[in-house]
Amino acid sequence: MSHGPTHPPKSPGLAAVLSALWCGLGQIYNGQIGKGIAFMIIQFINALLMFIIIGFITYPIMWIWGMVDAYRQAEQMNLRSTTVDD
Repeated sequence: MSHGPTHPPKSPGLAAVLSALWCGLGQIYNGQIGKGIAFMIIQFINALLMFIIIGFITYPIMWIWGMVDAYRQAEQMNLRSTTVDD
């Protein structure tokens, strides 16, 4: 018996790869549009900050965080989807 909307399973690996290609894209794939756009905006700002050195630190941190977050969120969404279906 389903108590809420069911979502197709998300691939954590694909979510991470999409975020590796373009920071925030994995979040959008997971259905977290606002979060994905926020990641993209922050990464754009980080790219601009590279001109004053600090971006060389913040850019890779944000990129890695985006990949890890997209992967974890896809896993959590899949777990929630399977517990609702049971």
